[in-house]
Amino acid sequence: GMGKAGLIGRKLTATLSSTGTRALFLHPAEAVHGDLGSLRAGDVLLALSNSGETDELCRLLPIVRQLSIPVVAVTARATSTLGSLAQVTLATGPIVEAGHFGLAPTTSTTVMLTLGDALALCVSRVRGFSREQFAVLHPAGALGRKLQCVCDAMRSGAELRIASEESTIREALVAGRKSGRRTGAVIAVDACGKLSGLFTDSDLAKLLEQRREGQLDRPLREVMTCRPKTISADSPLADACSLLAQHHISELPVVDDEGRPVGLVDITDLIELMPEERPE
Repeated sequence: GMGKAGLIGRKLTATLSSTGTRALFLHPAEAVHGDLGSLRAGDVLLALSNSGETDELCRLLPIVRQLSIPVVAVTARATSTLGSLAQVTLATGPIVEAGHFGLAPTTSTTVMLTLGDALALCVSRVRGFSREQFAVLHPAGALGRKLQCVCDAMRSGAELRIASEESTIREALVAGRKSGRRTGAVIAVDACGKLSGLFTDSDLAKLLEQRREGQLDRPLREVMTCRPKTISADSPLADACSLLAQHHISELPVVDDEGRPVGLVDITDLIELMPEERPE
């Protein structure tokens, strides 16, 4: 497309690419000066023009057809020059532009954008584009992170504070002092190494508020939260976010098939992914 329609074309190129369909923007004027070389067998050209009479575009399409590249046109009239040159025409019908002049491309470009986005999503569905593939293409964004697995975001190994349920609070806290990211909970395990409970910083604060002697010398099993909520490492990260929000908790132990702790999801690592609380 040219002008404002061309800007819509650039946006649709981005939408197609991010939803698993290889796409590039071809400027009509540059196309006839060598950029046609970017076209390949199996490609489809999406041509955008509200009037259907854009000169640069209409002169380009016969050349594209000689390359056996099918053309899909988005235009107001199927009987326009663009519509007659295309193999498939998505006719929007007559459109009245917004504004007191009714001339600036506004309503027409909005329709192009809406129709193009819908087309991109339909193509993505037909191609079987999966949530996992979406995450691969969006590794740095919140959307992509939400589609990652728990194992991609959990704290593990030396970052975990794990202690026997028989150890005292003092022993667990001393043993859990490590450099680096600090988790807000001690994971308690039984004699078989399986998760038996969780002792959080909030639990510690509540004990200290009681100002009783010997509180830190009590065994973890007396003060820990038994049978805490857990999740598996291969679960979607979005499920972990939902559990944290639903149960108003800050730490979520990650366990294997035998119930042994292999990681911990900490809410401080997922703030940007957590669902917003809506006022009642």
